[in-house]
Amino acid sequence: MNREKRFKIIIISVILILIIAIGVLAYFVFNLLNNSTDSSDKVTEATASSETTAKDFGKKTDAAVSDNPIDFKSLKKINKEIFGWLYIPGTNIDYPLLQSNSRDDYYLHKDIYGNYKYAGSLYCEYCNSTDLDDRVTLIYGHNMADGSMFADLHKYRDSSFMNKHSKFYIYAPKRKLTYRVVSAYEFDDRHIMNTYNFAEDKVFKEYLDSIQNPRSVSSTVNDKLKHRFSVKDKIVTLSTCLNSGDGRYLLQGVLVKDEPTG
Repeated sequence: MNREKRFKIIIISVILILIIAIGVLAYFVFNLLNNSTDSSDKVTEATASSETTAKDFGKKTDAAVSDNPIDFKSLKKINKEIFGWLYIPGTNIDYPLLQSNSRDDYYLHKDIYGNYKYAGSLYCEYCNSTDLDDRVTLIYGHNMADGSMFADLHKYRDSSFMNKHSKFYIYAPKRKLTYRVVSAYEFDDRHIMNTYNFAEDKVFKEYLDSIQNPRSVSSTVNDKLKHRFSVKDKIVTLSTCLNSGDGRYLLQGVLVKDEPTG
């Protein structure tokens, strides 16, 4: 075999090896991506089932009840950082509330078991008290495309929906707190708790005025709300992402009843 033929064979062999190597690499990359997707799906499914299990600890109906429908004793065995449960009739919002002792955004992408989940959980930052007695309590949740978490807050863009679903509830151990919806509107991306010093009456009064008369291109106000606002009020601000662009979408509720439960 002459040198030229041997050279051609070597070149062909190298090309074949490269083709095989590229094929093998492509196979592994495809599998890796596929497995990542599968893994993500499994986490989502596992979390979805865990949320269903969590909801099984308490059976709620749209009717207001004096008994506490949430089994916090069982929930605390899952995660001691669960401090409440938010329920908004007419929406998919029916989830436990958490606050991390280690990092403010811990539950941004964690479920109640501490497993990774892009949708995360509903949570408060450490600047808020979990007894829900602050002047303003800020609760965060993702605006998920599948309608989970805080996606349904955007239903309040419709005034008729707000009129029909003007109450929401937060359950805590031995407490049921009823809130009336004040307004829902688009807000900028400022950190509310760091922007306002709610300990000052003047600042809090200004905030109360702003939620009743939001300066926003997109706002819905509960014009049937009959409530005399004062510095004694307790406000819950529910915060999620906009459907597009920067900023936040806020739903504001004022506490109208705080009752003990069994």
